[in-house]
Amino acid sequence: MVDWTVALNTATKLVKPGPEISRDGAAAVVAELRSFAARAEAYVREVTGMEADSGTAPVLVVDRPRWIQANLDGFRQILGPLNAKMIERMKQSNPTVAAIGPRITGVEVGALLSYLSSKVLGQFDPFYPGADSTAPGGRLLLVAPNIVSIERELDVEPADFRLWVCLHEETHRVQFAAVPWLRGYLNGQIAQIVDSAELDPAIVAQMLRDALRRVIEAVTQNQEVSIIDLVQTPAQRQIVDRVTAVMSLLEGHADVVMDGVGPEVIPTVETIRAKFTVRRQGQGFDKIIRKLLGLDAKMRQYRDGATFCRAVMAEVGMSGLNKVWTSPETLPTAAEITNPRLWLTRMHPELTTGSS
Repeated sequence: MVDWTVALNTATKLVKPGPEISRDGAAAVVAELRSFAARAEAYVREVTGMEADSGTAPVLVVDRPRWIQANLDGFRQILGPLNAKMIERMKQSNPTVAAIGPRITGVEVGALLSYLSSKVLGQFDPFYPGADSTAPGGRLLLVAPNIVSIERELDVEPADFRLWVCLHEETHRVQFAAVPWLRGYLNGQIAQIVDSAELDPAIVAQMLRDALRRVIEAVTQNQEVSIIDLVQTPAQRQIVDRVTAVMSLLEGHADVVMDGVGPEVIPTVETIRAKFTVRRQGQGFDKIIRKLLGLDAKMRQYRDGATFCRAVMAEVGMSGLNKVWTSPETLPTAAEITNPRLWLTRMHPELTTGSS
């Protein structure tokens, strides 16, 4: 399905160089980001009340090529079973496509990662294996050139911006370290998507034709569209809805935490948030690509996640919100993310009882 070597070579060739910076300057940025990541952990614990072992997931400050390599490693692991099934099916039906198809897909994956590699400031990779079978796994990646590039673009205080970014990403590390079942739950959901992937060439071709038609209709009518959503089966959409709800919660929770640290810790936090929110909207060709990839829709879902967290906290505080981390059954559904009252009624019935 994917030639990972072709994907890596394509992404490496297409990746944009980072901002100009001296060797000493780059070393200083790396050292500061590592320091801020460690410092951020204490703030995250204080704001959320979540406890996590500091040694469960390493913090890596990386450049764009290393971020690409890390994500390709993750894709290879997650898509391994599907890749094997697809190759075997293609060999039986069309050996020529089996030989050429993975290379074409590799170029597409590489081009996508090269585009994203200049956008991502940080990422927690929950699928990175632990040191042994009992370790929870995961690793935190901070993309130094992107952080420097954006802080310059926004014209914000570098130290404040770097700590602000670390707060968001460190929140993700704490989420997975403090909630040991979360990694397995997401792995299970992704495995279901892979297992339910449609391999029949005729059905796949029809899905692609329908997707193309809907893309054209959406673009001509100035409607929102995501190619990723269009090529999902109905069964997969249900799973994706569950995953999206969890990701909305994780991102929204991290946004609440990073903004919950006041100016006494990050003096220019309000300025940073205001400028960063404007930047998230995108411009020109970049905005078109973001729409087609569904990134704008995901940003809106993450804002919904932050709204959910704030609405719940307004009713039951942070301790009440932390009930989401009890088990998979206490996670909010997609409907509850957009209507927090539904989750509050389900998980905090005492609120309804008290008002009756």
